[in-house]
Amino acid sequence: MSNKNQKTSVLSIKSLTLLGLLTAIVMLFSFTPIGSIPIGPLVITLNVIPIAIAAIAVGPFGGAVIGGVFGLMSFLQCVGIGVPSAMGEILFNINPFLAFVQRFVPRLLDGFLVGLLFMLLSKIGNKYAACCITGFLTAFLNTAFFMSALVLLFGNTDYMKETMDGKSFLPFVVSFVGVNAIVEMIAATIISGAVGFALIKAGFVKIKK
Repeated sequence: MSNKNQKTSVLSIKSLTLLGLLTAIVMLFSFTPIGSIPIGPLVITLNVIPIAIAAIAVGPFGGAVIGGVFGLMSFLQCVGIGVPSAMGEILFNINPFLAFVQRFVPRLLDGFLVGLLFMLLSKIGNKYAACCITGFLTAFLNTAFFMSALVLLFGNTDYMKETMDGKSFLPFVVSFVGVNAIVEMIAATIISGAVGFALIKAGFVKIKK
């Protein structure tokens, strides 16, 4: 095997190992109260942080994989597996398929997009700042995509009409997830910035020029 192939294989093993570790963290966060801080009908989740780290370390593919794992775990919470979700249970009872789409697709898309964004940001700016911005955007897009899918797929149901109480989309989102989203963004920015930059300094993440 050539030196180039050996390096590629080692990097692949490192990436798979990291994705396995991050998957375990997402499952731990999902199946125990460690990664969920309940506030009203929603929870502040720390699961966006492994998505950001995967996007930084492995790229769009890694971000999508961990985002997909988070989305799957989020859906399982709708049926009482892991930390229960009152809203998820209601949505599942209304339409199980749409509940899966609403829980899974936004997280998968979030991870893929922030992986692309980090690749761009890391080439044009400070690497630490790129990691912090990636963490922030992971939390921001997770909320934006999740709530957009919620209103798009369930907006016409009696449950959502009662929950929205006549508000338009933006006022509803701000009032419904304001505090939760802010805390998630702060945590994701700080932790993803520190961990992501540490991986870069350790040589795990190679920034392509």
